[in-house]
Amino acid sequence: MVFSSSLRKEARQALEKAIIYYHGVPVGTVAASDSQTDPVNYNHCFVRDFAVSAMAFLMNGEVEIVRNFLVETLKLQSCDREMDCFKPGQGLMPASFIIENNAAGEEIIKADFGELAIARVTPVDSGFWWLLILRAYVRATGDLSLARTAEFQKGIKLIIDLCLTNRFDMFPTLLVPDGSFMIDRRMGVHGYPLDIQAQFYASLRAATELIEPGDDYIQIIEERLGHLAYHIRNYYWLDYQRLNEIYRYKVEEFGKTVTNKFNVYPESIPEWLNVWLPDKGGYFIGNIGAGWMDFRFFSQGNLIAIISDLASEEQSLQIMNLIEQKWENLIGQMPLKVCFPALEGRDWHIITGCDAKNMSWSYHNGGNWPFLLWLLAAAAQKMGRKELAERAVSIAESRLHGDKYPEYYDGLNGRLIGKEARSLQTWTIAGFLAAQDLLNNKNNLDLICFDEEPVVMSCS
Repeated sequence: MVFSSSLRKEARQALEKAIIYYHGVPVGTVAASDSQTDPVNYNHCFVRDFAVSAMAFLMNGEVEIVRNFLVETLKLQSCDREMDCFKPGQGLMPASFIIENNAAGEEIIKADFGELAIARVTPVDSGFWWLLILRAYVRATGDLSLARTAEFQKGIKLIIDLCLTNRFDMFPTLLVPDGSFMIDRRMGVHGYPLDIQAQFYASLRAATELIEPGDDYIQIIEERLGHLAYHIRNYYWLDYQRLNEIYRYKVEEFGKTVTNKFNVYPESIPEWLNVWLPDKGGYFIGNIGAGWMDFRFFSQGNLIAIISDLASEEQSLQIMNLIEQKWENLIGQMPLKVCFPALEGRDWHIITGCDAKNMSWSYHNGGNWPFLLWLLAAAAQKMGRKELAERAVSIAESRLHGDKYPEYYDGLNGRLIGKEARSLQTWTIAGFLAAQDLLNNKNNLDLICFDEEPVVMSCS
């Protein structure tokens, strides 16, 4: 597919203008370049946002800024931060940082671990994205020396320790609160949200490549990978056959051989699902817990599941089939819905806490986020469905320039620019560029895909 060279040049210039410098060297990108008026924290460099920028830089052969980012953010890991006198566990990576001048006029990096954020949400995903950026940097440069330094090995293990620590849980999935990842506002994604499980899985796979061979951590991680893949593939997967099984569930069962292990009542199946779910196609549901299944489709988690091989090959193909068949719902006039469907009415009141920014079909509540283009392009390219990504990127190309690269879009089909969307949103720009680079050069998949699928545990 031939993309407009002038639009690509403009997007690259916009990405370069978003770069922030520390002592004269590039270390990251601001969240949005129109953040001079009422910046809130859009003038920060967010770890999750920079993950998209890092891919765009690495695919273009720009490695210095990514290396500098990794070095400087590692120094911030487990900084002396506290809220209400309580300090977080060792290994926590910041949500964001900003370059400021101290009283002496010297440049300093000031990190936010969530203690300043709206609603004081602590990021679970920052450590995962940091690991994936480091792994992509190694793949792009062929240089393992940075990752194998004592400082980086310690940082990697601290992140893993946070995830694999002993806890009150019988599941291999990671228990997190609402607002702990890209959906950083109350949206009913507490518990075991798919996005976090997919990022967790991908980052564990990255860690096995980054940690020194022979280290005891590798065996521990590989065991967890097998258990996690088994759990997600079996309990999160939904297609029409599985829906029929859930519809006929018996409840209040006890023992090892029960079918309805989470005691889900068939009456909890939402009315929209039976109409929406195609005969040929499937996806990983958003969450599962005691007596509860979140049947919403979350794009980021499903796409990362494909890229990381958390999904089996057959499941990956079924997810792409679903996206193709439900194109108007999930893509519409701007790729890509962060989740579908939106919470409405009483559900919106209770689950979001009447969050006006997350009104129905806006922002995280069914809004369209063009930064997800890079994940769609990667998943489609990997599964031999390149034409789907080309179609989506073509839609974005026709609008993003004129709309000034907004953060998100509103409405049932993503036709409206988000009511509170910032312009020149950096990960919108970077996601657009990275998607193009993935489609133009399949070798770029090496930065984010893995060579071999790990062994999935089988449980009797």
